[in-house]
Amino acid sequence: MASNYNRKSASSGSRKASSRTRGASRPSSARSSSLGGYRAIPGGQLPKRRGAGSGRTQPQTQTRQPLSSVRVGDLDRVERNARAQRVYRRHLVRLSIVGALLLALVAGGAALYVSDAFAIESVQVSGVEHLTATEMTELAAVPADTTLLRVDTGAIRDRLLKDAWVESVEVRRVFPHTLELVVVERTIAAVVEVPTEDAESTQDWAVASDGMWLMPIPPRDSEAGKSVSPKVYEDAESVLRIVDVPYGTSPATGAYCTDANVNNALSIVAGMTTDLAGQVRAVAATETESTTLTLESGVEIVFGSAENIRDKERVCLKIMEEHPDVVYINVRVVDRPTWRSPS
Repeated sequence: MASNYNRKSASSGSRKASSRTRGASRPSSARSSSLGGYRAIPGGQLPKRRGAGSGRTQPQTQTRQPLSSVRVGDLDRVERNARAQRVYRRHLVRLSIVGALLLALVAGGAALYVSDAFAIESVQVSGVEHLTATEMTELAAVPADTTLLRVDTGAIRDRLLKDAWVESVEVRRVFPHTLELVVVERTIAAVVEVPTEDAESTQDWAVASDGMWLMPIPPRDSEAGKSVSPKVYEDAESVLRIVDVPYGTSPATGAYCTDANVNNALSIVAGMTTDLAGQVRAVAATETESTTLTLESGVEIVFGSAENIRDKERVCLKIMEEHPDVVYINVRVVDRPTWRSPS
């Protein structure tokens, strides 16, 4: 019994060994068969064969650069800084160009200012009727060696305004060589008969509406009258006359009238707005309260002070309309007028 068991064990052991030998040889055979063929690889690439010969070049290993992490905000800041630098450089270039141009202009202007360029060769005067262009040119006193760039227009204007006839003036540069004086003259508002010092006669004086004494008016046929503009005599004949001025009134050319009686008469005439103003021929200015207007028709109107001028005008026109033959009207107290007719 023992021997039979041993034989069975030996045979079973040999069978197990042979089966292990056959099992071990199968994978080797499968691997060897697979080395001789191709395998399907995703992507269509061929597999690398093992044990390649020495004549084949081994694939080179690529060296990768180490990665560094950068925030998106840092990239934006760098880009903004670079853009700001470019803009700053452009602005510097522009400022440099502008500065160079300004410097050139200043230098050129300074050289032109001190040169004789644009020398004043003629002085033109416009707007004068009572004065002559020669008188204005002499009064302006433009320096002979000056130019349009260096001329002191303010000083010329001040000199011209010293003349009583000149109400305003504008000094213009007309390139290349002309200086123009544009004058606005005062006009004669009235002729005042001023008593002379000996009180034996009167002297006619032209006075403006603002009360400035313009000039004494000499007789037209006198030696002094020959040098007076004809326009002065034309205006003197067309304006009203202020008469019966009290003794002691002292007019002076270029000065404002200080006599209350004369100023009251001027205020009355200047304040009139109706047809009555055009009919006044003379104003007696002996006293303010007794200021009397004489119309072209001969009617005398005791007007008094220069108050309630429009109301007094309205009352006078109504009386003359209702009483065509009236010769005397008193409106010193406007709400209690009086009048007188021949009949």
